[in-house]
Amino acid sequence: MHNCPPPNAALKRWLKDYPSDVDNYGHLLLEQDCYCDDDLIADFVSYFESAHADARAFFHEQMGIELHPDADNPAVHITYPTCLPSITRRGLFGEVMAGMLTEHYDYIGSHEWTIPVFLFRYHEDAEAYLFALVRDKERKREVYGRRGSDFLALALNDEGDIERFIAGEAKWRKKLQPAVVAELMYGKKKKNPDAEELEHDGKGIWFQINRDIPAPHGLRQLQRLLREIDPDGYSAAITKLDRVLVVRNAEPLPRTNLIMISGGDVPSRRSKTFLIPWEAVPEEYTAPHDLQVVELILNDGDDLIDGVYDALWAI
Repeated sequence: MHNCPPPNAALKRWLKDYPSDVDNYGHLLLEQDCYCDDDLIADFVSYFESAHADARAFFHEQMGIELHPDADNPAVHITYPTCLPSITRRGLFGEVMAGMLTEHYDYIGSHEWTIPVFLFRYHEDAEAYLFALVRDKERKREVYGRRGSDFLALALNDEGDIERFIAGEAKWRKKLQPAVVAELMYGKKKKNPDAEELEHDGKGIWFQINRDIPAPHGLRQLQRLLREIDPDGYSAAITKLDRVLVVRNAEPLPRTNLIMISGGDVPSRRSKTFLIPWEAVPEEYTAPHDLQVVELILNDGDDLIDGVYDALWAI
């Protein structure tokens, strides 16, 4: 289970926050306020290890290697998530940060969010990649992302029953130029055969989050993990999900959608400048659920990502 609280003091030292909310829409701009150093990396390691612990145990069992192999074991360098390709680690960073920030900051509705376990063990292509790599070190390649919601957390009452869940998209990009953000939100550009111009294909984050089903597949994945790992501690939540996930006459479960965009700052962006409008609910958003947008703007994000992932479960 994920059992590490967010590094609150480190986050307060690292980031300046600019929150706002209107109607059912919350917006949070986070700008880096201090450089990445060894202390910041050390403060983040425990949380990232907790976030990846379930998937690490699962993948290592699938690979057929121990969690803590001896240093002279040839498999010692093939470990999850450290040995994943750079692009994959950056995607994972965005998803873990979505959890960390959700547990630390106050979002729309002021719910108290908890993450029983991250769903990284369902990253099928990472499993296939590691299984081959541990047997043939020449099998390095890029890894496809995990399907489904990038992030999922629960709001539980005193009895452990689920009152609401939050799910959505968490994306990392090296540089957050306006064109990069537009592609994230509106999809890749393709040539319009009629106008002979490049246009966004409409398959970006807005499309994905608006069309998501009320109870996404990630809830079933989470339920399976809770049944396996802590069925007694989460019995009320498991029972609630039974009622929510039936095909007919399903019990509705209130939902908050999350969009988190993280990445490197660019010279053209002035301080306190938002990537997504905050004054009103974006007109592109048509889903009936509360919406929380988080923008994480960093100056040396690559150094932080590599520093944290290289330090996980250091031998």
